[in-house]
Amino acid sequence: MNLDDAAAVKALDTTLTSIEKVMDVDRLARSIDELSEAASAPDLWNDQENAQKVTSRLSHAQAELKRIKDLRQRLDDLEVLFELGDEDPDTYLEAQQELLGLQKEIDAQEVRTLLSGEYDEREALVTIRSEAGGVDAADFAEMLMRMYLRWSERHGYNTEVYDTSYAEEAGIKSTTFQVKAPYAYGTLSVEQGTHRLVRISPFDNQGRRQTSFAGVEVAPVVETSDHVDVDEKDLRVDVYRSSGPGGQGVNTTDSAVRITHLPTGIVVSCQNERSQIQNKASAMAVLQSKLLERRRQEERAVMDALKDTGNSWGNQMRSYVLHPYQMVKDLRTNFEVGNPSAVFDGEIDDFIEAGIRWRRSTEAEAASA
Repeated sequence: MNLDDAAAVKALDTTLTSIEKVMDVDRLARSIDELSEAASAPDLWNDQENAQKVTSRLSHAQAELKRIKDLRQRLDDLEVLFELGDEDPDTYLEAQQELLGLQKEIDAQEVRTLLSGEYDEREALVTIRSEAGGVDAADFAEMLMRMYLRWSERHGYNTEVYDTSYAEEAGIKSTTFQVKAPYAYGTLSVEQGTHRLVRISPFDNQGRRQTSFAGVEVAPVVETSDHVDVDEKDLRVDVYRSSGPGGQGVNTTDSAVRITHLPTGIVVSCQNERSQIQNKASAMAVLQSKLLERRRQEERAVMDALKDTGNSWGNQMRSYVLHPYQMVKDLRTNFEVGNPSAVFDGEIDDFIEAGIRWRRSTEAEAASA
């Protein structure tokens, strides 16, 4: 093994050792034992909601521990592979490729250790709304919805769409869905803000270039330990008939529910269940998540004002350009790629990782100011 290769392997070993310490592998193993015991309880499924949480956390913890152990084993094997490569050019080429693969995966794992915020380990509630740009904005909002659902699918995360309001000509006015995976909130929270699309409009018969906007909002899913006070007197509850694309009726009864929180003006809807009672319960859970996120943002705003950092959260953060060139660029991190099709198909991990690193460095700068 030459000096450059040895230095690269040593650097990876240092990073992985740091990750193992931060994740506390021994504590993670103990947690798996405790969750396994809870999952084997004969009365577990008497409470389906709790059972799903236990099994989800167990699956996540097992996957995390396996990922760390696999990385450690591959790193140990890599040193042997480089030694064998001293005698065989093909084996050396294989070692080089494995080195590049390990660097990418260890970097991605390092990013996960940066998710240490109060709600980062929660599941995520994502809301997407079309903004300026008419029918193009509605179409763009639907493209973003598909992008995040495809990203979730690529990672094996379950999702549940609570409500989708379809636009008349094409696309959607808004949608709200939940990403059911631990740390989904911490991961997706860096996607919050205004997204911008530039393209030749497929809805313009003169083929003119159109700029449109869509807003993404991400909130942590509430848990029973959260204290979010909602006074029934502050709510207006409306029921209506569920509808699909083009305004067609989905249900023949008024089972969809819309709740307006009068003090804040927050409006949430749910139409995915057949029962009005179930839809109201789901809508209340969404409302509580939004109120929790609003409280978190207000607390952050107070701290930012005290520190006078000038940080801008929730402003325009990414541009998707399809004409006159092909590029997707994050305006905060300057990370960019030249393949918008892959991005819209859910390949956004690099953007998310860059966003998490940017957020952590921004917070560190603010703390030291």
